[in-house]
Amino acid sequence: MLQVLQYQKTGEIVVEELPLPNCPRNGILVKNYFSLISAGTERSSVEKAQSSLLSRIKKQPEDVKLVLDYLKKEGIKSTLNRITNKLDSYKVLGYSSSGVVVETDTSDFQVGDRVACAGAGYANHSEYVAIPKNLAVKIPENVDYDEASYTTIGAIAMQGIRQ
Repeated sequence: MLQVLQYQKTGEIVVEELPLPNCPRNGILVKNYFSLISAGTERSSVEKAQSSLLSRIKKQPEDVKLVLDYLKKEGIKSTLNRITNKLDSYKVLGYSSSGVVVETDTSDFQVGDRVACAGAGYANHSEYVAIPKNLAVKIPENVDYDEASYTTIGAIAMQGIRQ
């Protein structure tokens, strides 16, 4: 299965062949037809990872505070190891997609159901995604997959209005 990943040290975007995820307990395995690229959230994530360390420090003072707090608790060696491991890792991208259920572990969805999926770390830019049942909704018959991939963005906007 192909999935879009971002290398955190350089910000490089890659497409990697990864194993198919397992259907989660009380969830569904979905073959993605569309995943939405967020012009705000994802762009800022990509720009942050592609910027220099000094630029990251200037743009993310809350991250600096976390590092300093961790340094006080755990010491310099542990802190440097944690930073190195974080930078030398890949991040999954995406949080809004749509597709068809190919496996299910819940009575709420059946194989073949058309669904919109949500959630960072779940509804990724990937051929297949493993989704908890509370992060998926059936797509009405009159809605296309490309339109349904906007569901998460719409839900975020509605929550903003409610608040």
